[in-house]
Amino acid sequence: MNFLYPGFLFALLAIAIPIVIHLFNFRKFKKVYFSNVQFLKEAKEQNSSRDKLQHLLVLACRILAVMFLVFAFARPYIPLETGADPDKGNLISVYIDNSYSMETVNKEGNLLDEAKRKAKEIANAYQLNDQFQLLTNDFEGKHQRKLNKEAFIQMLEELKISPASRTMQQVVNRLQQEGDSRKNHLVYLLSDFQQNFVGTEKIKSDSSIRYSFISLKANALPNIAVDSVWSLSPVHQPKQAEQLVVQLHNYGAEDAADIPLKLTINQQQKAISNLNVPAGKSVKDTLSFGGLEKGWQKGVLSIKDFPITFDDELNFSFRVNSEMKVLTISGDPTQQFLKSLFAADPYFKLREMAEANINYSTFPEYSLIVLNGLKQPSSGLAQQLKSYVQNGGSLVIFPDLDAGAAVYTPFLTALSLPVVQELKTGKPVSSSIELKDPLFKDVFDQIPANMDLPIVNRYFSYLERNTAGKESILQLPLSQSLFARYPAGAGKIYLSASTLRPEDGNLSRHPVFVPLLFKVAFSSAKEQPMYYTAGKDDLLEQQKTSVSANQSLVLKSTDGTEIIPEIRQTPGKTLLYIADQLKKPGFYDLKRTDSVLAVLAFNDNRRESDMRYARDQNLKDLFAGQQISVHNSEKDALSLNIEAKNSSIELWKLCLILAVVFLAIEILLIRFFNKTKNIQKP
Repeated sequence: MNFLYPGFLFALLAIAIPIVIHLFNFRKFKKVYFSNVQFLKEAKEQNSSRDKLQHLLVLACRILAVMFLVFAFARPYIPLETGADPDKGNLISVYIDNSYSMETVNKEGNLLDEAKRKAKEIANAYQLNDQFQLLTNDFEGKHQRKLNKEAFIQMLEELKISPASRTMQQVVNRLQQEGDSRKNHLVYLLSDFQQNFVGTEKIKSDSSIRYSFISLKANALPNIAVDSVWSLSPVHQPKQAEQLVVQLHNYGAEDAADIPLKLTINQQQKAISNLNVPAGKSVKDTLSFGGLEKGWQKGVLSIKDFPITFDDELNFSFRVNSEMKVLTISGDPTQQFLKSLFAADPYFKLREMAEANINYSTFPEYSLIVLNGLKQPSSGLAQQLKSYVQNGGSLVIFPDLDAGAAVYTPFLTALSLPVVQELKTGKPVSSSIELKDPLFKDVFDQIPANMDLPIVNRYFSYLERNTAGKESILQLPLSQSLFARYPAGAGKIYLSASTLRPEDGNLSRHPVFVPLLFKVAFSSAKEQPMYYTAGKDDLLEQQKTSVSANQSLVLKSTDGTEIIPEIRQTPGKTLLYIADQLKKPGFYDLKRTDSVLAVLAFNDNRRESDMRYARDQNLKDLFAGQQISVHNSEKDALSLNIEAKNSSIELWKLCLILAVVFLAIEILLIRFFNKTKNIQKP
């Protein structure tokens, strides 16, 4: 047993007071005349022994009363195995889960309101000189402060539901960072403890912190969420047909029938559908629409599902472009294959340059550059093309076989491509096609048994020193590639082994040539993600955007909220760091001065949609070997185990009670002991 205020033990010297009173009894004796001395002597002997016993008992009660009264002021306690030191004071950190799932209800009402009531009860169970700290999913700076009890309760009143979603490991890490080694750190976590929040990985935490989990139980509720969306259209063109794939997920335990799904683009309804979603399953549906104009499109997919509604809408955005710029650099102006190909679709804006008259400064304007039969590709051109590809551009190379290996090997080496080994000529060789490549997705309705494939009779064989990242699209025998893709920085390079001239093969006249080049061009389009997740995606990738010294990029929502991101330039991309500034879902315009560069869509985190909860044993397993206690919210916070509350067993109340008890015993001894007189009659 230890004492919180051992200095009060000096007051034990007060025990001397009843002892002195016992030793020096200053009561005056009264003379009583008695007729028979023999009888008097007998009575005196009998009453003297009883008086001594009474005095000793009274003395003992007085000593014990004084001693326990002094102990009560010295605050005795029995320290527990937690290692907490009451001399250091307490820092009580309370985490309240204020995610969307805490909007659900039980018999006590809203889960968040119940958590706030429990937090108040916890605070009232501690001393006035203890410090408190409130943590929520927002991880705001004000939650780093240490508060007194009154300020802590005031901050609880201001707590509201937030779209931010965290994991338990993130919460534990944050609590450890905000701890104070000079105080006993006690942590309470009040949550519904969804499985997505708790996770499955072991929690890493400071063993000196004692954790108490107060689990808030919600009623089982059905929930259907608009889970995700993606586009089947390779590019978005004005007035063209569009297809979106929508996925709904049923997180409930019962099947859902005839869920109405609506698609709106720029606040105009474009498509509707009804879906049946089995319990615990996902269902996909394809929505077709058209009639879009040039520019940024703001789309919303919505369903009607009660009572959980935060995941009933999914925002997304994309851009409809009226054209795609393609550049061809040719060493033989007589070849018209590429011009005829791209002229067939008005979406492509083709510009041709001769090998002798190349304007390097215009390269960043084009999504795709095609080199066709260059006679003397220079090292300067190679350096410019390398920079173009590193910044996200796409490059296609059809070599000139007559130029030879001596000309093309340095050029290809500068682009980090395989070098020319030799020129192969002779009998026509048939190729094979990699049908699983994304370029051929949706190209073939069905695959014929004997497919007609391109053949070549002259081609370069390349010496592959490093095949990492290489993807063969059209292959020749002996593991040689006819048309292959190589990653390069943020872009891609497509290298052909043969030319487009008819005397070298039939690639330029083969039916596969048109979808091959079109798909290469479409895949070169720089598309941003259709949507981001608020509170989770803090790094946004955008097309290369130049910003002068006196300019800045701003994200601005329709309600006037402005966010200034941190800008970092990387090859081919501009990275925007928004940290935890963006909290609300919706549409945000990315602006540079007054011009809108992009429209970004943000949604709430769908992790909160899954209403499955972790069991108490799951929490104990995740904190295996650490000091934790798990409590049900149905218990009053004041009645929680005292070890979880104060990290010690305090005895001052018991000492005070014992002091009163011994004083009462003293009174009873004085009043009722030795009242019967022993007098013998003659």
